[in-house]
Amino acid sequence: MTTHRLRRAASALVVSAAVVSGCATALPHDLGGSAPAIAGVAATPPMGWNSWNTFGCDIDETTIRAQADALVSSGLAAAGYRYVVVDDCWYTPTRDAGGRLTASSSRFPSGMAALGAYLHARGLRFGIYAGASDRTCAQLSGTYPGATGSRGHEATDAATFASWGVDYVKYDWCSSESDVGDQRDAFVAMRDAIRATGRPMVYSINPNSGIALPADADTAAVPGAAHDWGGVATMTRLTNDITAQWSTSAGVSGYQGVLDIAAASASASADTRSGRWLDLDMLEIGVGTALTEAQQRSQLALWAMAGSPLIAGNDLTRMDPATRSLLSSPGILAIDQDTTAPARSVSADGLTRTKRMADGTTAVSVTNSSADARTVTVDRSAVGAQGAVTDLWTGRQIVDAGAPIRITVAGGDTAMLRIG
Repeated sequence: MTTHRLRRAASALVVSAAVVSGCATALPHDLGGSAPAIAGVAATPPMGWNSWNTFGCDIDETTIRAQADALVSSGLAAAGYRYVVVDDCWYTPTRDAGGRLTASSSRFPSGMAALGAYLHARGLRFGIYAGASDRTCAQLSGTYPGATGSRGHEATDAATFASWGVDYVKYDWCSSESDVGDQRDAFVAMRDAIRATGRPMVYSINPNSGIALPADADTAAVPGAAHDWGGVATMTRLTNDITAQWSTSAGVSGYQGVLDIAAASASASADTRSGRWLDLDMLEIGVGTALTEAQQRSQLALWAMAGSPLIAGNDLTRMDPATRSLLSSPGILAIDQDTTAPARSVSADGLTRTKRMADGTTAVSVTNSSADARTVTVDRSAVGAQGAVTDLWTGRQIVDAGAPIRITVAGGDTAMLRIG
């Protein structure tokens, strides 16, 4: 785990699970109504790249422009990864005399409007980070100076972002305060401010950041999992932040691994559809060496089956061919971008999932959570499909229509099948 992650994790203050659960029971599951939060955006789950997982606070315009150029030259932009999101630490520690956020002159000397124009000229979209409380997460942890959160400045900040050509706002709670009603007020205030600008911007929220629960608390207690925020935000983080690990022992009191987040998504009950998506957090594919190649394949597969936004976090300028090939896997991306309901579990262990596709075929994922290979029989009656089976990783048919489906899955890997 990198230093900026350790500091951020250490900053979270533990609150009682009963407090969070108590707030949850006092509010409706659906916090924002049935309509999408922001009209005209994210008909399918957004895809792009975010600076945080690799660079943390160590960002500047040279770095962001280089990543944007690599997004295009690698072919990932053509595959659908179009949002370039500048995460925390892009701003000056204080607002200007008019109360506006300004870009750090040492990090972004050309300014954020110029950065937005640079991205737009390359067919990309511009994303930016802001804090939903009085501080951003880096400020909360003490790794970046100031207190320039957007709480109380929503109209000013949304108008500033619109003037810069921003297409995506990542809005992070970053507070130990756990009252869900207070969260709803804060997130709705920015939603309404974005609406008032008249500029369509994807609105991505994380209601879990800064709130830590005991390790034995139920994952469903975190605000992102306990409520349906689809009418409040375009994208809502389901769990606490991801770390580049297969699984962690910290539970909801710290970072969560790929398998932990995938497990949480199996029972999520939010209404996900055009303009309102559950966010399983950023992809750790190509970030560090803690995840095996098979585990990285599993992350992409399970995120796609859940219909999660796909936001890469690796250094695109140093990306190896295997990472580029995985991120651009056409069969898997097609599953993610299909707007039918997310996958449902059809096995007792929750590791076999099925998703009915818009064209009438059925997608099936089979995950092997163990370290050793195992052979699995897929019950055709359970998945409700009798057609021929295609391996989505290779694009080849592997089983005839009606024949038994018996496959061997490597340790940590996920088989991806399309039936029909």
